[in-house]
Amino acid sequence: MGGERELLELFLEWQRATLARKCAALSVEQLRMRSAPPSTLSLLGLLRHLADVEREWFQRTLALQDSPALYSSDSDPDGDFDNVDAADAGEALRTWERECQRSRDIAATRALGDTGRQRNGEPVSLRWILVHMIEEYARHNGHADLLRERIDGAVGY
Repeated sequence: MGGERELLELFLEWQRATLARKCAALSVEQLRMRSAPPSTLSLLGLLRHLADVEREWFQRTLALQDSPALYSSDSDPDGDFDNVDAADAGEALRTWERECQRSRDIAATRALGDTGRQRNGEPVSLRWILVHMIEEYARHNGHADLLRERIDGAVGY
């Protein structure tokens, strides 16, 4: 299976691919469908949220780049989830894919022990970020499982 880094990267890629599968072959209306009021959770919102999460951890935290959030802000912290009624689903998917690729590119130039800085100034390693990203996707893929089953009955893929 390879070493620690290969294992972490493979699990993260599997999680990313799972989200892509959960969003595949759905209409824009289906991607926008909310889970259950008052929640604003939707598959489109998950794509937008995870694009912001990729950007936050790899560009801002690890690479220390000035990369503002794409869909949320201090004044609208849940904009990634809330503002999907008129959002462009194709744009969101392309943006998420682009952010995933940027994350891969940044990670490829660093060792597992290399560190960046969290917003609170605390150092955090690439290893920690990879583990956290696996957890983040796993949690949200559980949401995506339920959303997809509600949309069209699809389960278990």
